[in-house]
Amino acid sequence: MDSTVQAENGRALGGTDLQGVGVTTGLVLLLLAAAGVALSVGRYPVGFWDLLTIAGGWVGIGPGRAGVGETDWRVVELVRAPRVLVAALCGAGLALAGATLQGIFRNPLVGPQMIGVSSGAAFGGALAILLVLGAAALIGLAFVFGLLAVMIVYLVSRQDGRSPILMLVLAGVVVSALFGALVSLLTYLADPNDTLPAIVFWLMGSFAVANFTKVAIVAGALVLFGLPLLMMRFGINLLSLGDEEAEALGVPVERTRWIALICVTAITASTVAIAGIVGWVGLVVPHLARMIVGPDHRRLLPASALLGASYMIAVDTVARTLTPAEIPLGVLTAIIGAPIFGILLRRTQRKGWEA
Repeated sequence: MDSTVQAENGRALGGTDLQGVGVTTGLVLLLLAAAGVALSVGRYPVGFWDLLTIAGGWVGIGPGRAGVGETDWRVVELVRAPRVLVAALCGAGLALAGATLQGIFRNPLVGPQMIGVSSGAAFGGALAILLVLGAAALIGLAFVFGLLAVMIVYLVSRQDGRSPILMLVLAGVVVSALFGALVSLLTYLADPNDTLPAIVFWLMGSFAVANFTKVAIVAGALVLFGLPLLMMRFGINLLSLGDEEAEALGVPVERTRWIALICVTAITASTVAIAGIVGWVGLVVPHLARMIVGPDHRRLLPASALLGASYMIAVDTVARTLTPAEIPLGVLTAIIGAPIFGILLRRTQRKGWEA
């Protein structure tokens, strides 16, 4: 490809500059602030200086555990720290998945929940719980049915080599409804004294049972499947220009799209397996990140991950502190996400569905 064309495309798609570094630094500080607040507040509050002492011990600075009370240390390190880490990793993964889907499908209304990934993964996980297959099978079935759902949506919505927004949304609604009905069937068949409460609690979404084993599972999935997405971000930029343009610039469109879909499905499945259905994060957060850093996926994907981590920590903190009984995460994220989706849907309709 001609060097002049490469230069023009590079300028059109944006580049790294001091402003981008400043935004990234701000998002990192926001994440640290959200984590600090989450570790401090709760039914048993932990003082700021005690929290700093404990955190200093994690990096080898100060007395650490020896400088605070035993209860403070146990609350922060054994209860809240794994929960905050799981929330951050799940939020980062869902936001990264949503930003990727919006790029490869070239429309702003796509997210893991909108195209059926979450519903498919929920069915796989609920099936594993019903059959008492264990944690590994839960993650595996969540991945398989999540991938099956997105394949169905992609094939149904594709017309003349394109996936129009209207068809994509309608196909996602149909597939989500189908897997939602299958989940309802599983809950009907479940033992009301044993597996039914486990399925219902899991589906509503919660980080209440987070531990460092689950931190390792989500972190592993994010590293294995999130890093490839970050490495593909320039290719996703080109896909967002359209299939013909991407092919002209040397991008293997179908292969790149399917690799991205597999990575997105794996990330979403791991999140659903650990926390249940936490909807709307993959739709809302990428839009917020796009308002901050613009449409260039080389900036948008990392920014979405950082902002998603902060967002999920904040929502989880509200869920466990707003009322004496913990509010399910799926309820809060839906209350926030559904109105935003309605606004985006209205704006997109005004611009035309094929935009």
